[in-house]
Amino acid sequence: MREFPELTEKARRAKEASKKLAVLSTQAKDAALEAVADILQRNMESVLAENRKDVAAARESGMKESLVDRLELNEKKMAGIVEGVRGVMMLPDPVGSSEAAWVRPNGLRITQVRVPFGVIGIIYESRPNVTVDTFALALKSGNAILLRGSRSAINTNIELVRLMREALRGTEVPVDAVALVESMDREVVDAMLKLKQYIDLVIPRGGQGLIDMVVEKTTIPVIETGVGNCHVFVDASADLEMAKRVVINAKCQRPGVCNAMETLLVHSDLSETFLPEMIRELKENGVEVRGCERTRQVAPDVKEATEEDWVTEYLDLILAVKVVEDVREAIAHITRYGSSHSEAILSNDYRNICRFTSEVDAAAVYVNASTRFTDGGEFGFGAEMGISTQKLHVRGPVGLQHLTTFKYVTYGHGQVRD
Repeated sequence: MREFPELTEKARRAKEASKKLAVLSTQAKDAALEAVADILQRNMESVLAENRKDVAAARESGMKESLVDRLELNEKKMAGIVEGVRGVMMLPDPVGSSEAAWVRPNGLRITQVRVPFGVIGIIYESRPNVTVDTFALALKSGNAILLRGSRSAINTNIELVRLMREALRGTEVPVDAVALVESMDREVVDAMLKLKQYIDLVIPRGGQGLIDMVVEKTTIPVIETGVGNCHVFVDASADLEMAKRVVINAKCQRPGVCNAMETLLVHSDLSETFLPEMIRELKENGVEVRGCERTRQVAPDVKEATEEDWVTEYLDLILAVKVVEDVREAIAHITRYGSSHSEAILSNDYRNICRFTSEVDAAAVYVNASTRFTDGGEFGFGAEMGISTQKLHVRGPVGLQHLTTFKYVTYGHGQVRD
């Protein structure tokens, strides 16, 4: 494997920085976050100027608009990024908190205490907001972070990290608490994934190909942030006006994100009434619909859905639609094709709701609400490192507490074991 001395040095410095971060006070970390928020607010135009370069290059390369939307920043999005940093400041510091404490019969007092991981390596695609969100979460949880973004956002990411490092110079937080791997050489990722002596945790954020590659190649523990093949099931008892609002929101509000709906499941009792109206509204919102045979019977102009459509995360204004007989068939379809991300039932039938929430295996299950709420900010976590679809060590939006582990601190007065 090729060596990348600059990468190794950044990782080594991040490791040194993490040791200082682990023992910093909450006040020191919050002061650093305030400095970062301030510098980003004052320098919005320099970030937007670099972002315009990335957006122009992305469009020139033929990137679809739903993905350009994830890449593109504007003043509103920048204000949201700054507010996100300040939001993390307001959250409780998990480091040093006691999860549990008890006394053994021999007098030993055992306390479970939250501690940082150390250095987090994150490999991600397109979205420059991730650069700031993940740094803020890492810092507040006492971790250093090594960022490796995608080529499509390289200019934006360089400017964001430059500003954040500049802000840290006047604080107690080491500048090397955040670093960007600027090389776009694909082999640099392979090298990064082998730096177990410096990096304590790797988080991939992107498509299934990126996630699979990271899991396969790394020697470092991984939190997988999975793809989102998300479903909404409209039950026969649903409030149909509410259902229309939720379906449109779940698909159209931001189609290029992992918590957008990709398949709509509709109870057969609604196939001749609700479904044609729903398809008409979806089309009015620019959605290309691909349907099963029963869907096409009531909407003949809909494209035929293939087996591939049921497993595809479109990240675009494309939607697969299937008519199902009941909640049992809806659950069976989700079990077969879902990605364990976010699933929703729209229903007023208590038994069907209970069955759906009990049997659907996903990080987030919704009742009468859009899947679009699976998000760190919407869950009250301030921001997120990603949305985990695995079951160890965390599931769902990865927030501050999830970026720590624990150790046992045990107090005695001379006890020895017989």
